Amino acid sequence: MTSKVLDKTQDSSSIYMIQRGVAKGFPIMLGYLPIALTYGVLAKQAGMSVTEITLMSILVYAGASQFMGANMIAIGTGAVEIIIATFVLNFRHFVMSFSFMNRLRGVGLRWKAPLSLGLTDESFSVASLHPEEVRQDKGMLFYAALMITAYVSWVGGSFLGGMLGDVIPESLSQSMGIALYAMFIGLLIPSVKKQWRIGMIAVLAMLINAACSQFMSDGWAIVIGTIVGGLSGVHLLKEEKL
Repeated sequence: MTSKVLDKTQDSSSIYMIQRGVAKGFPIMLGYLPIALTYGVLAKQAGMSVTEITLMSILVYAGASQFMGANMIAIGTGAVEIIIATFVLNFRHFVMSFSFMNRLRGVGLRWKAPLSLGLTDESFSVASLHPEEVRQDKGMLFYAALMITAYVSWVGGSFLGGMLGDVIPESLSQSMGIALYAMFIGLLIPSVKKQWRIGMIAVLAMLINAACSQFMSDGWAIVIGTIVGGLSGVHLLKEEKL
């Protein structure tokens, strides 16, 4: 009798945590769907198949890198350049994973490994606002539900965008390319408002990219601009803290 009561209590705790995770992930889902849809359409216009578009979302799961990758594919960039540029752009995920895993010190690896793979800028931000779930019963289900909700919406939106890529008129799909720049600007402006030197880093990376593209491929120009911009950020932001 006692074991049945305990089982019911655990089941209710699990359901409660899953429901909370889905609820907290719902705003992320609403934000992901239109962007993923745009990515799918643009990637389809760049020559990628629906399978490739969907697999990129499943395996890479990084909006900015996928937009950049689709753009680099469209201009004929080689695979090595795309891989390096994606790695550099996504390097921040290592930092986010270390920070998140630091909160899960008492949690087993069977939870840490899959949760670290589900981290994005948005899911990391939401998870950071709810540190108390780590200490609660079945709390890991909260983070899992949060990340799965965001992940499924991104993959589903990418697939739908790939399917619509051949249906949407070319004039409309080309105009959707503005979403790439709008997304980066939207991420950049709030940071610039807090630290103006971040704007200097962005401008420096842009100028290096423009200069390098004059005597090398666009793909390598993006890679060099990203790396040099990132390294300059280490110096400039360190100075600002001092």
